[in-house]
Amino acid sequence: MTSTRLTLRLALGLLLATVALAVAACGGGGSDSVPSGTVAVVDGTNVSKSDLDELLTQARRGYAAQKQQFPKVGTPEYQSIQTQYVAYLVELAEFRQEAEKLGVSASDKDVDAAEQDLIETRFSGKRADYVKALKQQGFTPAQYRAKALAVSALSKKIFDAVTKDVKVSESDILAYYTQNQSQYGSPESRDVRHILISVKGKDGQVDFPASKAKADKIYAQLKAGADFAALAKQNSDDPGSKDTGGKLTISKGQTVPEFDKVSFDLATGALSKPVRTQYGYHVIQAVSDVRKAKTTPLDKVRASIKTTLLQQKRNEAMQSWVSDLQSRYKGKVSYAAGFEPPALPDQPTTTQ
Repeated sequence: MTSTRLTLRLALGLLLATVALAVAACGGGGSDSVPSGTVAVVDGTNVSKSDLDELLTQARRGYAAQKQQFPKVGTPEYQSIQTQYVAYLVELAEFRQEAEKLGVSASDKDVDAAEQDLIETRFSGKRADYVKALKQQGFTPAQYRAKALAVSALSKKIFDAVTKDVKVSESDILAYYTQNQSQYGSPESRDVRHILISVKGKDGQVDFPASKAKADKIYAQLKAGADFAALAKQNSDDPGSKDTGGKLTISKGQTVPEFDKVSFDLATGALSKPVRTQYGYHVIQAVSDVRKAKTTPLDKVRASIKTTLLQQKRNEAMQSWVSDLQSRYKGKVSYAAGFEPPALPDQPTTTQ
């Protein structure tokens, strides 16, 4: 199944993935105080059985669209799906309560924006492909907007409200730049050409003496004025460079050590004697001067670093908010019998 189809099948759960609450954190076991026709009560807000039935019906359509059999009622597989949907509905009730406290809501324009963003990022802007994918999962665009995109839009509003005061300082940017120098620089480099004589013969047997003898012969021919490119095309066992006359552009430290050292020690235009590496024997010629290592100035990457750090800090702030939310709703959720989340095993204790 493609990632897009998986997203559509489990859209309701996955769209809250970045802010999802653990099932066990929803609190409470089966309770006689839950009204009839309700699967849970979240701090005074009823989660209706009809909402759960609607999700399960939609899931059945998705399975049928994929020609897969939906788990039978009473099986562990069915119970697992039901538990996930109940947890989702409880989380959604909590989020809606918190959204009201934060003073945020998702308008039709927000849902439109969420839909367009999905079409652009997942379907290369092709609405027809989006509609087709929804149909394959048993959704109509209207159903998907109401059940998934509206939730996505509300989640974004909450995220924006919770993280609106997050800032990135200049010292944060400088620390990141300093700690990640490898991302913002390039090592020394130079153009070389080489002829590789593999230590393995046509029969697959390793034969160092024969390979060394052949490499020595090629070296002597080159010293006598033979054409390097022609000899490379005729003799080199490096398929990546032989057809270009053995030409390579290499960066310091990115080839095997023996090859790297000789390549950067050679004077421009100089020819090396055969150099043994794990691949065989190389005759190397330095074609260009060594180009100096470069470091991208901070000013050129400051904006991208700030964007990276801002997203990272906002995610951390959101995760902290979600963690606090779990604590705030602990003991405020009651479940109807048969719909409570599974109990987690006791955590082991250790003594130092």
